[in-house]
Amino acid sequence: MLNAINKRRGGFTLVEIMIVVAIIALLAAIAVPGFLRARKRSQASRILNDLRMIDSACDQYAIETNRTTGATVNVTDWTNYLKKGTQLYNSGNSLLGSGYGAQKVDTIPTVPPNDYATLSDVAGVGFWSPYGP
Repeated sequence: MLNAINKRRGGFTLVEIMIVVAIIALLAAIAVPGFLRARKRSQASRILNDLRMIDSACDQYAIETNRTTGATVNVTDWTNYLKKGTQLYNSGNSLLGSGYGAQKVDTIPTVPPNDYATLSDVAGVGFWSPYGP
């Protein structure tokens, strides 16, 4: 009779299930902040790369149109020197939606203040050099 009862017991107890759920929750609590930080860091890297492309596009525009130092390069002018179909080409805005605006020839573009404030916890002043605010 005792063997018949033990053979029917095939599931997990409530305590065992709760321990497994607690371990999964602990692992998630450790991993999620790291993923969020990595996401913000990659956004900062993307904005930094956009600034490099804008700087290069302004230089190309100035060379082809014989502009002098300090001449204004409008958004529609520098976006023409970017790869067509990209988000930066289509909008002239950063990944977070801030506009880069008109640029000046031989002046390094700067990160938009709103983007800098949003990403300052993962990307300090040294990260943005020489494009920092």
